[in-house]
Amino acid sequence: MKASVVDLRYKMNDVLKALDRNEEVTILYRGKIKGVLIPSRKKNQIKMVDHPFFGMSAQTDKKSVQEQMDELRRARYRDI
Repeated sequence: MKASVVDLRYKMNDVLKALDRNEEVTILYRGKIKGVLIPSRKKNQIKMVDHPFFGMSAQTDKKSVQEQMDELRRARYRDI
């Protein structure tokens, strides 16, 4: 789909629907290409029940909030 800057302002719903259909949207300014919007690919989407915080209050071994956050952040800080 091709959309001008005016289309982005007044017809954003149509642009979003095109992205939902996995179409690339080419942005035009005065007839020249300024950019391309590419739809996101949701591959790493996890379910809420798989998140570590789900059902945390029902755990038998009670951890403090700080201990739980440190455990969740550990992998992210080790990647740096």
